[in-house]
Amino acid sequence: MSDYKGIWIFAQQKNSKISNVTLELLAAGRQLADGRSTKLTAIVFGAGMESKAAELFKHGADSVIYVDHADFVNFIDDSYAAVLAHLIQTENPETVLGSATFYGKALFARLAARLKCGLAADCNGLALRDDGSLIATKPAFGGSVWLSVVFPSKRPQLVTVRPKVVAEAPRDDSKSGSVEKPSVPAELFSSRMKITGSAGGVAGSISLTEADVIVAGGRGLKAPENFQLLKELADVVNGAVGASRAVVDAGWIEYSHQVGQTGKTVNPKLYIACGISGAIQHLVGMQASGTIVAVNRDKDAPIFKVSTIGIVGDLFEIVPAMIERFKSELKQ
Repeated sequence: MSDYKGIWIFAQQKNSKISNVTLELLAAGRQLADGRSTKLTAIVFGAGMESKAAELFKHGADSVIYVDHADFVNFIDDSYAAVLAHLIQTENPETVLGSATFYGKALFARLAARLKCGLAADCNGLALRDDGSLIATKPAFGGSVWLSVVFPSKRPQLVTVRPKVVAEAPRDDSKSGSVEKPSVPAELFSSRMKITGSAGGVAGSISLTEADVIVAGGRGLKAPENFQLLKELADVVNGAVGASRAVVDAGWIEYSHQVGQTGKTVNPKLYIACGISGAIQHLVGMQASGTIVAVNRDKDAPIFKVSTIGIVGDLFEIVPAMIERFKSELKQ
């Protein structure tokens, strides 16, 4: 295993824009690279975005490898995995980090199968043993236990990290570097998939994992049509709408809005929980938020244990009052 050296992060991009989760991975990777006294490399796939790839130097990357191909404008599972596996087998990094987003989960599962190595998926923490080997921690069984995953006899170590569990790497404009564009065998770009279009999300809507304000609802809303009230509040504060697993499972709102253990991990500046009791699975996904405001009729609801401000009362009276107050304050 001594032949494997260096920390890599897979820099996710969408619509030729580097995603915020990439900056989180750079922060996590930088810490590991410093702990191992080794180099941090960012891998980028895309088309016509070399200047954006170079921006990764300003967020802590020691080197940047950019694969420029017309088909890589969009994410394609099989060809992405084939090219990334080729680069890994050529350069032998000891650890490769990805984000546990839809893209990262699809890519790293294929990658682990191609490389015949282990994968610690959806992790919340990374640390190094005294011998330099990686320990990846992740919750299991609904957050009731925590697992420590180690890689005793195989490299590379593949890990996907949950979004929003690591702060983004700061920008340093004094840093720069030269982007490497490796030669990749043409056959690796072939794919059995063809992108015909994209769907999902409303034009102009704010991503749940990138929102500064989230208004989330649970069973206390009583009916799916009452999410319209939360959407109105979210629109006023330029925020996104979240939900507990219970209402997603009930079909009240799409899974893309789910916050928690089996949904998205978020840490907005302001999280407003309306009618959410606060099961541990939900708290795991939002308790790192800056300010948490909880509205619930049950004064003993677990959500109040993590809230900054707790309001005991009827959300159908309190939320409309919030909407009017925010409208009034934001006009000034």
